[in-house]
Amino acid sequence: MRLDLYHHHTSGGLLEAVSAAYPIQGSLDTTRCISSSLLSLQPPPPSLSTFIQHHPPPEGVVYGYGTAGFRTKAAVLDSVLFRVGILAVLRSKKLEGKAIGVMVTASHNPEEDNGVKLVDPTGDMLEPSWEPHATIMANTPLSALPQYLSQLVQTLKIDLAHPAHIIIARDTRPSGPALVAALKDGIDAAGGAKVDDRELGTTPVLHYLVRAVNTEGTQEAYGEPTVEGYTDKMVKAFATLNEGKPALGPLLVDCANGIGAPALESLSAALRAASAPLVLKSVNADVTPGLGKLNNACGADFVKTRQALPGGVSPPPLQRCASLDGDADRIVYYYVDPRGTFRLLDGDKIASLLAVWIIELVEKAGLQEQARVGVVQTAYANGCSSKFIRSQNVPIKVVSTGVKHLHHAAQQFSIGIYFEANGHGTVLFSPEFQHLLSTTSPSTPAQQTALAHLLSLTRLSNQTVGDALSDLLLVESVLLHKQWGPAEWDALYEDFPNRLVKVLVPDRTAFETTDAERRLVKPVGLQDRVDELVGKYADGRSFVRPSGTEDCVRVYAEAARRGQADELAFKVAGLVYDIAGGDALTRPREFL
Repeated sequence: MRLDLYHHHTSGGLLEAVSAAYPIQGSLDTTRCISSSLLSLQPPPPSLSTFIQHHPPPEGVVYGYGTAGFRTKAAVLDSVLFRVGILAVLRSKKLEGKAIGVMVTASHNPEEDNGVKLVDPTGDMLEPSWEPHATIMANTPLSALPQYLSQLVQTLKIDLAHPAHIIIARDTRPSGPALVAALKDGIDAAGGAKVDDRELGTTPVLHYLVRAVNTEGTQEAYGEPTVEGYTDKMVKAFATLNEGKPALGPLLVDCANGIGAPALESLSAALRAASAPLVLKSVNADVTPGLGKLNNACGADFVKTRQALPGGVSPPPLQRCASLDGDADRIVYYYVDPRGTFRLLDGDKIASLLAVWIIELVEKAGLQEQARVGVVQTAYANGCSSKFIRSQNVPIKVVSTGVKHLHHAAQQFSIGIYFEANGHGTVLFSPEFQHLLSTTSPSTPAQQTALAHLLSLTRLSNQTVGDALSDLLLVESVLLHKQWGPAEWDALYEDFPNRLVKVLVPDRTAFETTDAERRLVKPVGLQDRVDELVGKYADGRSFVRPSGTEDCVRVYAEAARRGQADELAFKVAGLVYDIAGGDALTRPREFL
């Protein structure tokens, strides 16, 4: 059963299905109370009862913890944040007081949305086995919540004597402060914890902080556990890596009117202080809450989906440009060629650029026999990018959409480069490879330089999660070393023209996939009709998958020519809309 929905209105049934698919000691028992466990007194402790009554769930809404945590309209998230606060305390206590992160964000979604996701002590996403607990807890009836919590504590053998430590951050959405207040009520209802509220911050910074806090004072120390420590670590690595390189001119950065704007300003100041060869100029940097500007006609998702310049950006030919998303965990590049044509340099192009340079460094370092370099992609990866990467003798692993799938697959390589086409990704270096770097004695100056560059890359890359600012510095490092502009980078290979279309449907859970989301299983017969359409176009490819972050279905198509890719995408989108029971009166005119 898929759990990658964020919510839909329903008459019931999903909670029961989730409970059946993910039983706790056989089933979700909301009738009994275990007197020896947390919150298990009969009746429940007054503090818990009071808190619960202050955060009732809305009628007719069912939630699911998916690839992006919980995400939906902010107006219906109060009860979810309260319960996530409880779950965060339990997770921390289960891990003997390790710090757990809670990020309140809806990333690239509109400003009226919000969401929340948990971060484990290593800086990774929440352990998948806990996702069903989050889903069931969010949907448990009000009166049954204390009993469910009691059962959960006993089943997971959580020692409540352990302390708890929670680190919180949020993006710039106006709904954030109230939702964080509900989260803190949940923390208090679960017995309290050490709460480190960092207030406004990017998603990647929170992931960094969680790992840095949990490794502080150990041999695995990841860095100073402050926002300044995060910035300084990246800037020092970037400055060392690119010492003496001539600057390429300023980079224009669209900040999506989100939390990336103040983060980019801090990064820019640190680069200037370090005399690093990079100048950043920001646009779409208005973070005033309540104006509706966040991700509105700007940001990485807008640029990737529309394949067009964001609002407020009119660059001269060959000017390097980049767009962040609302929480600064993804980035895409682009430029306008001398003929005035928009050219997108998305996550596929970023992965290809990084793979080329990292392979060169590994070979110059003499580590090609010991190090296994690999690239992880999803079905959204352009077919030409996959062909190019394989031509460099770099293996590719294709996984389902969602950073947790890519991150896990990348960990199987010595150097794992993972990027979704939407620009979400990073580079992971295994502990074994990092040890190899530190213990290899160079025999030539060229080998010494390559080893030093690779070591700097391990410090420049955010190895906890996709990070727009870290990725920006990685890309700029490759371009500085090669002295390339965007056109030279773009010339690595020519993308198949492609189109991504969002289709609003009554129930996205009706769409089920297989083969890393490249083939439909349900609705029955739809895949055959998609295959029939694809067969009519040269180099045609198309797939349909339910979104993990929005209440819609996404259609991707590519073909040998631009007009054919667009036509195929809109034909498949029309097919999906009609089969899903879309209203003929509101059917988008571009759907064929």
